Order: sequence, then structure tokens, then C-alpha cells
Amino acid sequence: MDEKTRLDLEEKVVKMLKTVYDPEIPVDVYDLGLIYRIEVKDDYSVELDMTMTAPNCPAADFIIEDVRQKVNSIEEVGQVTVNLVFEPEWNKDMMNEEAKLELGLM
Repeated sequence: MDEKTRLDLEEKVVKMLKTVYDPEIPVDVYDLGLIYRIEVKDDYSVELDMTMTAPNCPAADFIIEDVRQKVNSIEEVGQVTVNLVFEPEWNKDMMNEEAKLELGLM
């Protein structure tokens, strides 16, 4: 896979991640800063590292499955692996400015 194809596919993944929301927060998981890593591999599989706003998030299973299904719905994407990680621990500084504004933190 050439670099342009990889970047185009990564852009599609980000766009799709912006459609996944924590049911308790009106901001998508990407803008919240919950996605730590997106890796598009040569075989078109995608591996993501993500976290939750809290380790005991009651919606974690739902959110992870939503991420997996939506990224997997991208035509070019093969297998999708979502790794739930808690290092580094998520904090409000990881949100982008748009998310902070939406949540009244700016």
C-alpha cells in the first residue's frame, strides 16, 4: 500500500470515528481524545488503541463495538482490531478545542 492510499484510508477512519459517541457525552470519541492510535496496515486491516473517560465506563462494550462496526463498514477496510488501553490515563486536556467548547470547558 502506498502512503497516499494509507493516508486516504486513515482519513476515512477518522471521519467514521467522528460518528461514534459516548451515550453520556454529546461529543464524538475522536474529538474527546479517546483514540490514541490508528494504524492502517498493508493488508488494509486497521488497529486502534482507545481508552474511555473512566476505567469503569458502563458503556465501554457498546462504544468499542460501535467503533469496530463503523470502521469495518468502510469498504476498503479488512479486519478491525480495537485495543482498550488505560495508559496514558485520559484527561480533559486530551480533548480538542471543539470538544471543550461543546462541553463548556473553554
